[in-house]
Amino acid sequence: MVKFAAFIITGSASMLAESAHSVADCGNQALLLVGRRRAVRDETEEHQFGYGAERYFYAFIVALVLFTIGSVFSIYEGIEHIRHPEHVDSPAVAFAVLGIAIVLESFSLRTAIAESSLARGASSWLAFIRRSKAPELPVVLLEDAAALSGLAFALVGVTLATVTHDGRWDGAGSIAIGALLGGVAVILAVEMKSLLIGESAGRDIERDIVAAIEGGPEVDGVIHLRTLHVGPETLLVAAKIAVVGADSAAQIARGIDAAERRIRAAVPIAQLIFLEPDLYRATQDDPADPAIRAARRSSRLRLRRGRGGPPSPRALRRRT
Repeated sequence: MVKFAAFIITGSASMLAESAHSVADCGNQALLLVGRRRAVRDETEEHQFGYGAERYFYAFIVALVLFTIGSVFSIYEGIEHIRHPEHVDSPAVAFAVLGIAIVLESFSLRTAIAESSLARGASSWLAFIRRSKAPELPVVLLEDAAALSGLAFALVGVTLATVTHDGRWDGAGSIAIGALLGGVAVILAVEMKSLLIGESAGRDIERDIVAAIEGGPEVDGVIHLRTLHVGPETLLVAAKIAVVGADSAAQIARGIDAAERRIRAAVPIAQLIFLEPDLYRATQDDPADPAIRAARRSSRLRLRRGRGGPPSPRALRRRT
């Protein structure tokens, strides 16, 4: 509301762009909260894996809102002010509002960085944004960074318009804000689309899953592995595992139960586990399986074909 009041007083396109950006930010925070609340609903007959993906859906809507209300509107207003430049009235009001907003956004960005740092660990910021399965932190981090940068663009635009008495600089500031918001919206849309389609667990998690499955005497090795995030805190694990051929059905069932317990202990978010027992055969081995390849590379377990044919996964573990 303060930014809108400053726009009414000054007539600045950059202030109007920042006002629209603030409206979009408020709406986006509400959308993220709605997504979190709807994601915790219990499973139903129609949605048997739950509603965890609702958080991805609402984060995708955030990207659309940021693009339409923030980017397109700001660029349009900037072009109009360049075509029909207007003098910025009472620039001191704009400077005061922008200065206060920059201070407040700096505190908000610092909080977002602190919270994100706890989640990203040793990963780079780019890797954190690309690989994070919880959409809220990357969205808030990018929005706060864009908000602070947008305020800087607005400040530069209003300053140049005031110093040069050329309102087109104010319009240019609005266009810069719109382009910035458009870039952030595209990044968010691409990442949320990937999560909506379905992303697997990271290499470290898949390595832990393979190690957990193969960590007991009941399982001779992992033949195939597929993982899928059906929500930020819900991971689906499907694997074909090699069992000892002489085991009875009851022994195999107990072995699968034990393997499931080991998986849940190693990866608590692995709530949906489906293990299919089979006998290991060389022709069945899939060295191109991306999950197995990544897990074995991380564990330094590689298939080595010898004179007697490819060794079993358990034999590989004995060698290492």
